[in-house]
Amino acid sequence: MGIINAIKRWKKPKAPWHKYYEKNERTVEVPEESIYNYFEKQIRDKDFYSAIAYDYFGTTCTFRQFLNDIDKAARAFRCQGIREGDVVTVCMPNTPEGVTCLYALNKIGAIANFVHPLSGEEEIKHYLTANKSVMLVMIDMCYEKVKNVIHETDVYKTIVVSAKDSMPFLMGLGYTFTKGFKIKKPKASQEYIYWKDFIQKGKNYHGKYIFDTPKDHPAVILHSGGTTGTPKGIVLTNGNFTSLIEQAKIVFKDVRPGDRALGILPIFHGFGLAVNVYALQCLGAKVVLLPQFDAGGFKKLLVKQRPNVILGVPTLYEALLKINDKDLDLSFLKYIISGGDTINLPLERKINAYLREHGSRTRIAQGYGMTESVAPTAVAWGDANKEGSIGIPLPGNYYKIVRPGTQEEVEQGEDGEICVCGPTVMMGYLDNERETNEVLQMHKDGYIWLHTGDIGYMDEDGVFFFRQRLKRMIISSGYNVYPQQIETIIEEHEAVLKCTVIGIPHPYKVEVPKAYIVLRDGYKASLGIKSEIKELCKKKLAKFSVPYDYEFRESLPKTKIGKVDFRELARQEAERQEKEKN
Repeated sequence: MGIINAIKRWKKPKAPWHKYYEKNERTVEVPEESIYNYFEKQIRDKDFYSAIAYDYFGTTCTFRQFLNDIDKAARAFRCQGIREGDVVTVCMPNTPEGVTCLYALNKIGAIANFVHPLSGEEEIKHYLTANKSVMLVMIDMCYEKVKNVIHETDVYKTIVVSAKDSMPFLMGLGYTFTKGFKIKKPKASQEYIYWKDFIQKGKNYHGKYIFDTPKDHPAVILHSGGTTGTPKGIVLTNGNFTSLIEQAKIVFKDVRPGDRALGILPIFHGFGLAVNVYALQCLGAKVVLLPQFDAGGFKKLLVKQRPNVILGVPTLYEALLKINDKDLDLSFLKYIISGGDTINLPLERKINAYLREHGSRTRIAQGYGMTESVAPTAVAWGDANKEGSIGIPLPGNYYKIVRPGTQEEVEQGEDGEICVCGPTVMMGYLDNERETNEVLQMHKDGYIWLHTGDIGYMDEDGVFFFRQRLKRMIISSGYNVYPQQIETIIEEHEAVLKCTVIGIPHPYKVEVPKAYIVLRDGYKASLGIKSEIKELCKKKLAKFSVPYDYEFRESLPKTKIGKVDFRELARQEAERQEKEKN
């Protein structure tokens, strides 16, 4: 997996932001427990048993019952042959079954590989084969894609879940009549088993099924493009997750058992899985699980649930601003945090003004992090919540700003690459030692630093600000979109000579991918070729990665050294959009 271990360390890195913390809050100890054991201990020690763990369309579950459900799922996985160290892929939206899988697989010492349900079939095949998954837990709507590639993998059993499985009876019935009948599903067989039957069979298992894996063992695999824009598996340990909770206890001081949090961020995303679900549940909060965010129903959701904590991407807060109701009461909000992409200063000010106008005493706080560090490693909270900032490193984390391409630290206030050191930094990229060693570097101080590929600076008060990305990754509605991956797919078409993808502004999604295509000699741009390329993208890419627009060109602008000039393409696109406005 390409893991780098520090041989020796000198004094701790400088940390001018420590003044924002009490002395006993500046560091955290990495708990010795696994993800599950730590979770169970938090519930036991703080007596959360009678509090609500989650709410799913009105179906609620206490922590006591949730632990029981996790135990049943753990037995079921063992009954179906899953052993310590096996990889099980979870291709699910935010449902109770998807969340249960995190804890149940960890309880038996298996590794959970979380995958976006909207991934294309080629992507799903890659995610299954790259880590040698032996079992798949999927939402039923993925079947049409999975059936075409599953026999090319090591998966011997697929567990099928419906979004209605945990819904209240009448709602589930309505779902079946409006959506369920349209979804093609497999017949129950040796290869496919439905969730309820899967749990039922587990009741017959009476062998050993609890394995407390060490803190430094792999527990979860998530997916990202790293610093090169190519999707890869990120191996995260038990300690990466549990240390994040120790940090959350300091930052989320006011979260109490019975508090409510909107579970909008997806569980296949580090921020969603580790913070929106795991951290908040460890603090005793009720997580309102939402498989899909409905901007039109946001007001109704706020009025009904009165959440104390909201974590989301910028588009979520843009939807909030569109709720035109002066009587909307938001006084219940304790924390409102944005991640997944940066919020520009005008939008931040609009959101804060909206919060004040609707009775909230809190301000939006930006978080900054990467999947390579599980979730946010810095948050603009408390006195460090400066306008436009990403705040200060979480307790136990260290930041430094270096000259890009080097390990040389720049002067305070100067722009450079953001580097992170701390207990949530990944174990490494799955079977990719070269890229692991590129981003996880040992500096002269004896510490391992994650080179983020992002530009930022630290001001005179020790507060950090994000500037821009070095890498080409596009963030659309909070989802990572990798231009290189799209280019590779489009260039598979026989008519395409060259393709370049850039992110272009979008009024709601912030950015969307646009493909610039040069055709081979003998081919002419036509609606037919464009349609074929679109269909190719729809088949092989996740829905949010499919280009928003396609433009045929005779040639692409180049830099002096012969590379495609992305900045020039962006300039031309901005000029074109400006002309259309006028």
